[in-house]
Amino acid sequence: MAAITAADVNKLRTMTGAGMMDCKKALTEAEGDFEAARDILRKQGQKIADKRAENTTSEGVVLAAVSEDGTNGKLIALACETEPVAKVEDFKNLAQQILATAVKSNAASKEELLAAAQEDGRSLQEHITDLMGKIGEKLDVVAYENVTAEKVASYIHSDNKKGVLVAMKNVGGADVASVGRDVAMQIVAMKPVALDKDGVDAATIEREIEIGKEQARSEGKPEAMLEKIAQGKLNKFYKENTLLNQEFVKDNSVTIAQLLDKTQKGLTISDFKRVAIVG
Repeated sequence: MAAITAADVNKLRTMTGAGMMDCKKALTEAEGDFEAARDILRKQGQKIADKRAENTTSEGVVLAAVSEDGTNGKLIALACETEPVAKVEDFKNLAQQILATAVKSNAASKEELLAAAQEDGRSLQEHITDLMGKIGEKLDVVAYENVTAEKVASYIHSDNKKGVLVAMKNVGGADVASVGRDVAMQIVAMKPVALDKDGVDAATIEREIEIGKEQARSEGKPEAMLEKIAQGKLNKFYKENTLLNQEFVKDNSVTIAQLLDKTQKGLTISDFKRVAIVG
């Protein structure tokens, strides 16, 4: 068997980005065959992916990109297991690669994004799996959003673990960049469950009504009044938890709907996407 030289190890490391010891072991096992060694390293990544599949990913990074004309936005969240890995250059580069792939491919779903071919012909998921082999942790694209509208605004929170895309309509000729960012920041902070009350699902409405009734009952209110009291509490829930009805955090004298209308008559939000990496 041919001796494995330091130059060989360095060459494989350059080709794959794997650690020196991993490269040396792979070359030794492959008896100096570089393609076989690359396959060994890829399998190593898959073994780690399989072994750590159930592990929790509570660290990572959220990135966003909005097109030059402002009509499309992409939002991705790449998660890992520990904070130190989220700070590694290879991890950061992979997150940027994922976002760039999203922009280039205009993938409609996470599955389509992960299947997108890279420059070397392999899929994005294969590149993610490769880095798992190098880093030794589970890496997962936990969220991907693709939004198109008259104007799209984005915001990434200072911890880089939360992000928002906001789709605006009836923009007219107004400059809506500032208000779009303000609304996106509001969404990060206040976590609305829907755009307005029509977007709240039936199960949530039913749960809130039952909670309202139970609270009123425990306060000794008469049974005949429970439904009316519960409806009042439901309206309060809408005000606090639906975006357009929320008070603006920077000026609670106006709701988000009123803030938008003051900026441009008829301006409103057609959709929003909020993603977060949580522990």
